[in-house]
Amino acid sequence: MRFRSLSELRRADLREVALGTLPERIRIARYAMAKAFKINELVRRIHEASYEWYGYTIAAKHDPELILDIGLPKNDQNLSDYTRIGPEGIAEYQESLLPDKAINGWIHSHGDLEYERFSATDDQNQPTVLDYVATLLRKPVARREVVIRDLVLLTKDECTDTELGKGSVWLITDRRVTAARILETVYGGFCYAIVIGDGGWHRQEIHYKTRGILSGQTSESRKEAELMLVDTGRSLPEGDIVALAAEVKQKIRPMISTQERFDKGCT
Repeated sequence: MRFRSLSELRRADLREVALGTLPERIRIARYAMAKAFKINELVRRIHEASYEWYGYTIAAKHDPELILDIGLPKNDQNLSDYTRIGPEGIAEYQESLLPDKAINGWIHSHGDLEYERFSATDDQNQPTVLDYVATLLRKPVARREVVIRDLVLLTKDECTDTELGKGSVWLITDRRVTAARILETVYGGFCYAIVIGDGGWHRQEIHYKTRGILSGQTSESRKEAELMLVDTGRSLPEGDIVALAAEVKQKIRPMISTQERFDKGCT
């Protein structure tokens, strides 16, 4: 048989079936957004300067795509232009939540910096949060065909050591099989990322991670996302603000200078 061009030899498309979807926009309760900007205000009032800080976005496990609250952990360190987040702290904070709540992302402030976007430091912090949250919230998103080179099909009563010495993967069945297609479940997870500033601005992204359960093939991606405010009926009364002020005083740890940051072994 002759082919007019090599394009006619293209391998057939691999089969993939969608099982679920990941969020395309960020839904956040008005209460949670108001709380984030209130933390900014309290940081300036209590510590008499504007500092970067970080917190976690909190969701109900039955609806992990909606941010209901902002959790403020004890920050490792806070500078006017820098904050750091560690994996141990994420797990510790998750364990402190009620069983029906889960971290679905992180939020941080650039304070009064004229940098209204995610920074290179944010990009260093982001994988730490994504790895934890995507694993916590992962779900099946696709069933995808796996291509295996040198797949060997054998029957259990007829295969020999010689036959097992050939190929890369062996499928041994109780009766003869002449052809097989192998599909794997692909799990996907996401993580929200929001940055805000003293001037009332905000930027947000969704980060995604998928992994094939059989092949181990992993992919990561990110996109800017629309922020959708949701009215959940919850407000921020004066009593809550007083309690939040106590948290800010305890958990935000301003560092006086870059030299102090260096002395503590930060990079």
